[in-house]
This record gives sequence, structure tokens and C-alpha cells, in this order.
Amino acid sequence: MPGHNQTTVYEFILLGFPDLHTFWLLVFLILLVVYMVTMLGNILIIGLVSSTSQLQSPMYIFLTHLSLCDILISTNVGPNTLRVTVLGQCYISALSCDMQLYFFGSLAITECTLLTVMSYDRYLAICDPLHYTAIMNQTLPHCLAMTCWLVGFLLSMITEILIFQLDFCGPNIIDHFFCDLAPVLQLSCSDTKSVEILVSISVIAVVFTQLLFVIGTYICIFISILQISSTSGRQKIFSTCSSHLMIVSTYYGTLIILYVAPSRGYSLNLNKMLSLINTIVTPLFNPIIYSLRNKDIKIAISKNIFHNNPETARHPLERV
Repeated sequence: MPGHNQTTVYEFILLGFPDLHTFWLLVFLILLVVYMVTMLGNILIIGLVSSTSQLQSPMYIFLTHLSLCDILISTNVGPNTLRVTVLGQCYISALSCDMQLYFFGSLAITECTLLTVMSYDRYLAICDPLHYTAIMNQTLPHCLAMTCWLVGFLLSMITEILIFQLDFCGPNIIDHFFCDLAPVLQLSCSDTKSVEILVSISVIAVVFTQLLFVIGTYICIFISILQISSTSGRQKIFSTCSSHLMIVSTYYGTLIILYVAPSRGYSLNLNKMLSLINTIVTPLFNPIIYSLRNKDIKIAISKNIFHNNPETARHPLERV
């Protein structure tokens, strides 16, 4: 952030949650438990997929990258959130704030893109199972996953370059629990319209495009579900898709609200609530909804932890 010589602010004060009062310990314990469970859950998924040959299908490759992204998001935001909850407020250098903002933006876009790729994988498995293996060969899933990371970090870099050129002359108090875009822009004494316009364009061009793609794939999935003759088969796939759609809707919805209009006068309380969902709740739900409720993962846990050895080979339609 200190990109110009006129910049006089070299550290910021994060206020965190100033209205907690006597409830700070309860909030701290809740956040600590959520952070630990999030880390353990996602590390478990990565470990199981890496060590289990039956979990080397494309869906679990994407799940591994999603878990890694959730770990990085939680690590980027979680420890600082715990610290500011205990202390009431804490100092963070301008450079550290800048890096936290960049990595959060990069990882948010990466996760958004991974969710889109996963919806495409589910579309192929449900709507075109006969060609699923041929399309999702050994190379394509890895290429798609790497592309998600590149899109996230390169696109966020463009915004970060503009933010780095802004002047911060004071005040230096950020009414948030981490360095998020909207409260940081509010502290700049430069004109931030170019950054706000670029972020809005990026969200429209990337996030909305991907959201439309996800909606299109799920329309096709629902049509295929209606064509399944077995009632139990329809209910099983519909239930799983509903869980997936819940996470996609939560993530895309909060992301769009956070970054389409990061302008002055933006509700910081709403920003905090939505940011908590993005940085704390969603990384916790991902391993539960995508993996821990999945039969293949349960079988892998039973095999690796409890040393049982059940059969795991199943049709792509069942790997949802």
C-alpha cells in the first residue's frame, strides 16, 4: 500500500468486533473451534485423497484443491481474527495488510472458479456418464485445477497493483477483523473509483459468467434427474445437488455483495457478517457437505483409520 512518497500511514489498527464486550471469550472459543475443525477437516480430505487409490477420480482431485484453498483462506484470516478478538484491537503493518488483502482476493476467485469446475464435473457425471471417463481423463482435471489457481492470483494481481498506488494519509483505523477491500478503500485519501470500477468489472466478467455457467449446468442436471425412472435415484441425486447448490449459492451470493459495490458508505456491519461467512463458515461447510457426507470418503476413513477394507468402486453417478 505505501506506493507513493506522500503516504504517511505505515500500519493500521484492526478494530475487530468492538461490540462484543463480555461475550468476547465465547466468540473467541467458537471461532477457535471452527478454525481447528476447518483445518483438520480439510487436511483429512487431502490426506485421504492422496493416500487412497480409489479416490483418484476427477471429483476428488477438485476436492483436494478446494480443501487446500479453504486451508489457505482460513490461515490467511483465522489467526488474525482470533488475535483481534482477544485483544479487542490489534496493529498490522501496511505491507502485511496489503498481502492479506491480495491473498484473500486471489483465494476467493480461485475457490469461485473451482466451484464452477466442480459443477462441470457433476454435469458430465450425471448428464453424460458414458463419455465422462473419456472427457475427464488423467490430464484434464489437473489442467483445470491449475487454471483455477492462475486465474485467481493473476486477476487479483491487477487489482492489487492499483491498490498499491493509493495514498493512505490517515486515519489508520480499519473497522473490520481483517484487511478486506471495502474498509481499506474507505481509508484512502486518493480517488478509489478506478479500483472500485475494476473490481466491479472483474466480478461481472468472471464471477457472474461462472455463476451463469453453474446455473446452466444445474438446469441440465435437474432435467436429467427428472428423467430418472427410479424415485430413490432421483431423491439421492437431488439431495446431493441441493447440498452443493447451498454452498455455491452462499459463496457466490456473499462474494457478489462484497465486491460488486465496495464503495464509500458501504455497510461495514454487513461486510463483517458476509466476510465471516466467506472466511469462517464456508471453509467449515465444504469438507462436511462435499466430502464427509460422501460414501467414498466414509469408506476411505474406515479403511485408513479403522483398517477395514470395503469395496469402493462405483458408477460416476454415485460419486456426487
